[in-house]
Amino acid sequence: MCGINGFTWRDPGLLRKMHELTSHRGPDDQGLWETESVSFAHNRLSIIDLSPGGHQPMASPDGRFTIIFNGEIYNYKELRAELEGMGERFTSTSDTEVLLRMFARFGEPCLPRLNGIFAFALWDRDEKSLRLVRDQIGVKPLYYFFDGKQLAFSSEMKALLPILSERKINKDALNAYFRLLYVPGVQTMVEGIKRLSPGHVGLFQDEKFTIKSFWKLQEGERVSTYEDAVQGVRERLKSSVARQLVSDRPVGVFLSGGIDSSAILGLASETSSGPLKAFTVSYASDFQQEKYNADAELAARTAKYFGAEHHVIRLDAMMARDLLEATAWHMDEPVANHIQTSTYALAEFAKPEITVALGGDGGDELFGGYPRYWYAAQIDRLQKFPFPWSLLGSIPKDSWKKLAAKSGLDRHLSFVAQKEIDIDSILKKGMNDWSVTAKMLAPYFVDSWKDKTNGLMTADVRTWIPDESLIRTDRLTMAHGLEQRVPILDVDLVEYAFRIPSKYKLGDRKQGKRVLIDAMKPWIAPHLLAEEKRAWNSPMAKWIRGPLEPYMREILSPSYVDGTSWILDFNGLNRMLDGHISKKRYALAPLWSAVSFQLWYKKVFSGK
Repeated sequence: MCGINGFTWRDPGLLRKMHELTSHRGPDDQGLWETESVSFAHNRLSIIDLSPGGHQPMASPDGRFTIIFNGEIYNYKELRAELEGMGERFTSTSDTEVLLRMFARFGEPCLPRLNGIFAFALWDRDEKSLRLVRDQIGVKPLYYFFDGKQLAFSSEMKALLPILSERKINKDALNAYFRLLYVPGVQTMVEGIKRLSPGHVGLFQDEKFTIKSFWKLQEGERVSTYEDAVQGVRERLKSSVARQLVSDRPVGVFLSGGIDSSAILGLASETSSGPLKAFTVSYASDFQQEKYNADAELAARTAKYFGAEHHVIRLDAMMARDLLEATAWHMDEPVANHIQTSTYALAEFAKPEITVALGGDGGDELFGGYPRYWYAAQIDRLQKFPFPWSLLGSIPKDSWKKLAAKSGLDRHLSFVAQKEIDIDSILKKGMNDWSVTAKMLAPYFVDSWKDKTNGLMTADVRTWIPDESLIRTDRLTMAHGLEQRVPILDVDLVEYAFRIPSKYKLGDRKQGKRVLIDAMKPWIAPHLLAEEKRAWNSPMAKWIRGPLEPYMREILSPSYVDGTSWILDFNGLNRMLDGHISKKRYALAPLWSAVSFQLWYKKVFSGK
């Protein structure tokens, strides 16, 4: 796991500046390489092959190809054995060298064969071409700026900001952000800077930059029986955990009170040679201790059941307050999720003990864990009956609008979009454009899935997972030079999950993931099987009504940072804050979207 930076010209000062801005991603080794045509910088976090043999940038034996690589190739041992059978001889034990030799021998056709989390840049001296590649699910980030003649790229958006002649807010991304609480797809909040989509490769050559897909999530041949689905999930997740335990540095588990991380800990404990270390967040709060620490208490019982060494960090309101600006800087993009400080603190807490953490991300999106999937399936059944369902959309009540929404994009937005009345309270008059978000999401709903509920899950895997969940996972762990791996998002398991009919996934309204639970039952702590699904609850909504109120008022004022008064309606925001504090309404999500935006604008966009 590392940080990569580069561009298609020579500028030693700029290269070093970009390199320094991502230095937290790779504390173990540094590498810079420059020619007149291309410049590479690499921050290395050593995970596999800690020797100098894994140093990057790395060149092929003949000098034609040079690579900088962020991530892990989990099936590198199998690929290495295949290459050795063809006569290749290696000088290191690193997965980087295997990746380099694979591309040198096979070119782009090798990309779908890679099982891992990766983003890399590869220079071809003979073709004078630069390729950017991002893994199939989007676990590893890759940003780029192309001005029509030259290309620059980085693992983090902040490293590209010094290249811009002028920093401008992307108004389309702004609208999507306040509606979805993150920005989906290739756009970012900064005009001109884009993300390379998961499963895509970009080719720069002769002052042109073209992008194409090398992998696509498809419906595939349906798994015919429930028993086959259970067995298939079990085999693939066991293999995934075994692959992702491979490391030359200590490995642990981020453990919540849910079934996903329990299954990961159970499988990892079975494979590990000794007790694993597990890490959990709890909260110091003057109210509802049982509610906000139920997750941590379940995690403690789970750790004990599997014989893990359990470490718990206790976060209070003032600790969270002190972490907000640092978290915003490392997040790189505004993402309105109030558990960010919890993740940041957890990674910082775990780093002295481990360098790699396994997490339970992805189970809900692959296997129907969110209640909205269950409701969507029921609505599909209802809409088969002859009735003018669209008329219900005119009734000003969310539940009726959901019933009226067509399957696909409209249905998705009916469940996940923020209320228009709240967005109107946040944004200045004339800034709110509801149509933008639908246009940005539309490409993820063009495929006609026979299983409509699986289609909804697929859209989440292609948008929310890489553009919200995995952004948090990557930034807030790499802020401390810690790599988080996500076994449930193994590409083999993801592909298989969408061959499974949604009826095998949806349990009831209170608990989905039926096939995952049955597949993992031997590795789920028994006390969790009777638990209803719960969100990761932090006391942030309560803290805003108490010790954090003064700081919230400071952030939600035009004096906090210059440059946002043309965007945000601070009078409307403070009325919303007053309503939340007086308990006339619950407004954590819209308030936190504005707080996160203000923090980001100050720490990243304006550089203060």
